[in-house]
Amino acid sequence: MKVREILECCLYADNLDETADWYADCLGLEPFSQTPDRSVFFRIGNRCFFLFKPSASLDPTTTTIGVPTHGASGPGHVCFAILASELAPWRNRLAQLGIPIEREIEWPNGARSLYMRDPAHNSVELASPSLWGISERECFPWQETP
Repeated sequence: MKVREILECCLYADNLDETADWYADCLGLEPFSQTPDRSVFFRIGNRCFFLFKPSASLDPTTTTIGVPTHGASGPGHVCFAILASELAPWRNRLAQLGIPIEREIEWPNGARSLYMRDPAHNSVELASPSLWGISERECFPWQETP
């Protein structure tokens, strides 16, 4: 037996509201649940991405329904899948929003990644799923892909 997918992942931000707004404004994510000064939850396709305020997620008195405490310090990393054909439009969107691209990489297999920082200094990557040998059809089964 083995696990089958990543269901959720999270990053941490002391400046939770500012960072959550950045994900909404920059990446177009919409929160589906939030607890003020503690967490913001976003749905991405069939998966979830969470932002937590570390001081709150480490406080056992603020955990919800018995969830164990968790937290991290320092910048984390997340990679969001995009269509390969949307790389240039994403580059343009980031420029229009004044968000600097920290690095753009063309990988040996031809996949490309854009890296930037969120307001909590987490490393945020946008990449085509081919980076890891996954087809767009496999990654985005719920939508039409070229």
